[in-house]
Amino acid sequence: MITARFEHAPELLLLAPVRGLASEATRVLAELDAFGPARVGLGVSNGELASLRDYFVVAEAEPVVSLTSNEASEVWGLVRFGEVRVPNPSFVEVLRWAAVRGVPVEAIDPDDDHTAAMFAAHIGYLELVRRTVRERRVSRNPPTPSSADEFALEWDRQVASGRGSRNFADARDEHLARRVPLLASDRNRVAVVVDRERFESVRALLSPGSAATIP
Repeated sequence: MITARFEHAPELLLLAPVRGLASEATRVLAELDAFGPARVGLGVSNGELASLRDYFVVAEAEPVVSLTSNEASEVWGLVRFGEVRVPNPSFVEVLRWAAVRGVPVEAIDPDDDHTAAMFAAHIGYLELVRRTVRERRVSRNPPTPSSADEFALEWDRQVASGRGSRNFADARDEHLARRVPLLASDRNRVAVVVDRERFESVRALLSPGSAATIP
């Protein structure tokens, strides 16, 4: 996991755990306990947030989660660094942590329809084909770096290296960053949690000089 604080916005904390790795959830919760946010922004859509809460936080039994071949390969590549859970255990545990403490959690990614529209706008037919080929290639030969952090970054680099894929990722991060000042408008402490591979982009967008800078 990697974290960032902002000199111009001391009430803001950015957390970026490696998706799927169970040990990252423990580190996230420790950071939240130390920081004491009044609100949490989670890098998921409203629909994803509702599903995580309904099926993995308040449900009496968790459902069976089916994985695509690409997702299964990512799990197998990551498991050598520790226990892996699906869906992302960091997000699930943040919701549990917040529920116990009465801390509101808001989805700050675009909703599903907006995400689909952005995907269509940035990823044309050729990029879709190339992206599918890249996903199959990395599924057959997952990266083998020495750390979970580098695994997450290399996986993303191999799958989303095309211009259209990067533009899509940038558009999603820009939407998220525009939401953060709204969460922090009352000057209360806000923690933002995103997947590790989004950290650099989101941090830059929340830094001084960006349109999303906290006032």
